[in-house]
Amino acid sequence: MGIRKIRLEGDPILRKQSKPVEKMTPRLLQLIEDMFDTMYEANGVGLAGPQVGILKRIVVIDVGDEHPLVLVNPVITETSGEQTGDEGCLSLPNKVGTVTRPNYVKCQAMNEYMEPITVEGTELLARAICHEIDHLDGILYRDHVLDGIRDVE
Repeated sequence: MGIRKIRLEGDPILRKQSKPVEKMTPRLLQLIEDMFDTMYEANGVGLAGPQVGILKRIVVIDVGDEHPLVLVNPVITETSGEQTGDEGCLSLPNKVGTVTRPNYVKCQAMNEYMEPITVEGTELLARAICHEIDHLDGILYRDHVLDGIRDVE
């Protein structure tokens, strides 16, 4: 079990573009395992490579109603609908803001075995996919907030 340090807002790595994964290595497989451990330890639903200091296009997501997802080099190929609600982030602890995201998302990616996969999600899963892919492009949910960031307990 490897818990990694979650990078917090203000860390320059969170604003950088992540690089595509060319091939899966034992080191990257360990990173994915550590990312899940780190996400669960922090009670999150998603975590992206840059949030643990690694500029690779890797995302892990577990919204609790599906199998945990590993998305390598994810690309959103389709969206529809709209949902507006509070969003938080492990890199901005104890904060939330209102963000509008698509209510449906279709995403093409590779899994941890570098096999092509298609993931479709609505509601929380759609929000998580958008949020985590934003991290790979140096975008924080703060950039989308409609009404300012608020403190939460």
